[in-house]
Amino acid sequence: MAPPGPASALSTSSEPLSRSIFRKFLLMLCSLLTSLYVFYCLAERCQTLSGPVVGLSGGGEEAGAPGGGVLAGGPRELAVWPAAAQRKRLLQLPQWRRRRPPAPRDDGEEAAWEEESPGLSGGPGGSGAGSTVAEAPPGTLALLLDEGSKQLPQAIIIGVKKGGTRALLEFLRVHPDVRAVGAEPHFFDRSYDKGLAWYRDLMPRTLDGQITMEKTPSYFVTREAPARISAMSKDTKLIVVVRDPVTRAISDYTQTLSKRPDIPTFESLTFKNRTAGLIDTSWSAIQIGIYAKHLEHWLRHFPIRQMLFVSGERLISDPAGELGRVQDFLGLKRIITDKHFYFNKTKGFPCLKKAEGSSRPHCLGKTKGRTHPEIDREVVRRLREFYRPFNLKFYQMTGHDFGWDG
Repeated sequence: MAPPGPASALSTSSEPLSRSIFRKFLLMLCSLLTSLYVFYCLAERCQTLSGPVVGLSGGGEEAGAPGGGVLAGGPRELAVWPAAAQRKRLLQLPQWRRRRPPAPRDDGEEAAWEEESPGLSGGPGGSGAGSTVAEAPPGTLALLLDEGSKQLPQAIIIGVKKGGTRALLEFLRVHPDVRAVGAEPHFFDRSYDKGLAWYRDLMPRTLDGQITMEKTPSYFVTREAPARISAMSKDTKLIVVVRDPVTRAISDYTQTLSKRPDIPTFESLTFKNRTAGLIDTSWSAIQIGIYAKHLEHWLRHFPIRQMLFVSGERLISDPAGELGRVQDFLGLKRIITDKHFYFNKTKGFPCLKKAEGSSRPHCLGKTKGRTHPEIDREVVRRLREFYRPFNLKFYQMTGHDFGWDG
């Protein structure tokens, strides 16, 4: 057999060389990808960024409501974020993580939101079988890029418990110019001794033109809170979500009952002496609803024009209308409209078509909207009589008739 020619020898010798180069290339590529992944995890961004990043780059179209939902106040239109707000929106996207069932808290705050899947909707108006999601943690793209700064809040939702404060906060967080703490800081009632620097550090980073907010409903009934907030800034804007005090008291009791089934009945807790009809105002469920009394303390430190009173009832029946008032009060462009809501018939309140940092519909969690126990009608009647003079005074002080005594 004749020996191989020069061309054949060159081809044979080049094959190991090509394989060697290819292997080195693969090793370098794997090393690079591993390094990028490690950097990504060190930056606490292992979770996949939520849908709005893709949505905005593609025009910012809103996700449609679940098949069982009914739009609150308008046709099924696609909501588009204004182009000027897109960069801020990208910088404030939070990480959303699945979480374990929350530990009970003494302030009544529990899992607030659950993510709904349109494909799992349980019939007309059904909430589906969506997964519960966590509050947005402080890690954001803005933090990753070291942009923005932490500021003391310019606006605070100060009350009231079981009035609708959680719904209002989550609705507001849809706005690209609002950045808010998810958990209740309880700074001005429980942690004031830790100082303003500690409080500021709890806040999310904000860019120029964005508002920092927090909500702690117990502030409204805390005697020291008005002076403490005024000492931080006399210009702080205050939002109070109020609700029919009788309904609010029953809702408060219902929440406690769900955690402590052995507590006395609502009727027995309401009266010091039922025969005499003497209402027990020392019971917190009753005491919180005397809004006029608590408001007097706030008006010693803040003018009424710096306070906005949001109707908890209208927050359910007309969320876009109430959010319009809130956006005006905060000096924000009216971006949150009826396009952002649909009404969930099963839950009995409005839900977001797309919450902050998510492309999927979101509703308040299962702990919200509990079925109230049946309360003796005579007890309800006496409670309404008790609250009536306080309600009328509250209407006069705020310049707004909430219609609880109609």
